[in-house]
Amino acid sequence: MTRATRAALTRRSLLAGASAGLISSRAWAQQPSEVKVGLLVPVSGLYARPGTVMRQGAEMAVDHINAQGGIKSLGGAKLKLVVLDSGDTTEKAKNAAQRMVAQEPDLVAASGAYLSSFTLAVTEVTERANLPVLTLSYSDLITDRGFKYVFQTSATAGSQAKQALPQIVKLAETASGKKPKTVAIVTDNTAASVSSAKAMRDGLLAENGLQLTVDETFTPPLADATSLVQKVRSARPDLLFFLPTVISDAKLLLEKMNEFGLGQGKIPTISFGIAIAEPDMLQTVSPELLQGLLTCVASWGAKGHEALIAELKTRYKEPWMTQNAISTYGDMWVIKDALEKAGKADRVAVADALRAMDGGPSKYYPLGEIKFDEKGRRVGAGMTIVQWQSGVPVTVFPPQLALAQPFWPKN
Repeated sequence: MTRATRAALTRRSLLAGASAGLISSRAWAQQPSEVKVGLLVPVSGLYARPGTVMRQGAEMAVDHINAQGGIKSLGGAKLKLVVLDSGDTTEKAKNAAQRMVAQEPDLVAASGAYLSSFTLAVTEVTERANLPVLTLSYSDLITDRGFKYVFQTSATAGSQAKQALPQIVKLAETASGKKPKTVAIVTDNTAASVSSAKAMRDGLLAENGLQLTVDETFTPPLADATSLVQKVRSARPDLLFFLPTVISDAKLLLEKMNEFGLGQGKIPTISFGIAIAEPDMLQTVSPELLQGLLTCVASWGAKGHEALIAELKTRYKEPWMTQNAISTYGDMWVIKDALEKAGKADRVAVADALRAMDGGPSKYYPLGEIKFDEKGRRVGAGMTIVQWQSGVPVTVFPPQLALAQPFWPKN
């Protein structure tokens, strides 16, 4: 080989190396330094408190994800949380969703929107924008519409009622020595409450040998609970299912029941949803009126979440970890895993990854798997029963997640 030939080969090698390095640099440069994830929740108005706690859970998760290296398939890109206020009405929530998809075109996914009524409206907008949304909202309608970009991490309201009712009947019979026979339902008309009550009316009560003697629906917020409680007092049911979504409504009914001699376990009261177990309840209702009260929720701080519960207490001064914090925390990790699988910051690719996801046993939602069925419902999703004990609502079901043993209020 001549000297000229060797020189030519060397030049080609150097040029090839430089070209490869340039391509590699460009590929690296194309990786985003941050990936935007939305959180559309009420941070003003009537439902600001639960929305604020959802933001706290999301912030904790994003901080933990970023501290552990971000999205590795995207070169360590960090998650950036974009919080939007859904307000306290369905119309405000829908308008917020429209602003979100118009003003934040780089969002790859979102979580929201607390009330099922809000989520139903919001996802009409996000579906058209191909934006995947994870939700803890309960209403069966959310994932009964054939949408492809909504993913329900909670058990639906109907499923929760079906899972909870036999447990409540069993607990009542074991503790009191007799099986309850009659029930009253007092519910507001928000979507999740309506779904839970409908499931009970449409066969669950009969399947569990229960007769419905009072059936009342109201529009929140309540001005006066007197007429509702009078109907319950007249019927004297063995159980009262009370389904509020506003803390002030829970306060009015519990205080009025106590005033009429029905409180503190004289008629065991069971709720569905979080309102009755919010920390703010203690600011308006005495622990004595809450003692023994049960509520069935999609999720709660439970066994295995002790470190997260401690961090929430320290960082935000929250007394306990509600479903709003733990579920939204879990949503951010599910979105992170979908981004890893997608390998690009693209909402359609993230939605495809969510549909194909098979993440094994659930860690931040009760029971089931991190996997979604053809409707977008989490496979095997369970529910949690929480009971007020000594001024704190604690997980008492399912047993493997329980932090305390349940008891039945004494009449």
